Amino acid sequence: MRNERLRWLLLSAIFAAMTAVLSQVTIPLPLIPITAQTLAVGLTATILGRRYGTLALVIYVLLGAVGLPVFSEAKGGLQILVGKSGGYIFGFIATAYVTGLYLEKTRFNLKNAIIANIIGMFVTLAFGMVQLKYVMDIPWDKAVAFGVTPFLVVGVIKAVLASLIGIKVRERLIASRLLRADQPVTR
Repeated sequence: MRNERLRWLLLSAIFAAMTAVLSQVTIPLPLIPITAQTLAVGLTATILGRRYGTLALVIYVLLGAVGLPVFSEAKGGLQILVGKSGGYIFGFIATAYVTGLYLEKTRFNLKNAIIANIIGMFVTLAFGMVQLKYVMDIPWDKAVAFGVTPFLVVGVIKAVLASLIGIKVRERLIASRLLRADQPVTR
């Protein structure tokens, strides 16, 4: 039991690090840059599930909060978390929980992973939109226009990619006995 718990904690730390690395992958576009940050969140939740996926994202956010440059564009610090993009980052934690929970309550397969990751995308966007609205002091329609609409198409693409890759990696980790299909019960 103790070794199993340690394995899950190490996997959570590895996925927090993977999120930090993928957060630096950016495709610069004229209006908004696209990062692999939310792809990493979807992968984490799809592979690790609710409990340890959420833990991985809590670790990631805490690393950034203390100033490590783990957020996109190698940024870190509390100023990012309380700024206009901080809501999205906090949303990653809720997204990992909701995505993992959906998969645990249904089944870890491609169809459910796509549904779970699309729901997760909307969770992240909702958190981001709310904080953007209050930090920038803009009306709700502008918060939706700036904080949700530009991310929808790319968000769906990343949700599908996270599902395809995540389910395949999860199956391989289970087959190699590096991951158990059933979540360990911790007391």
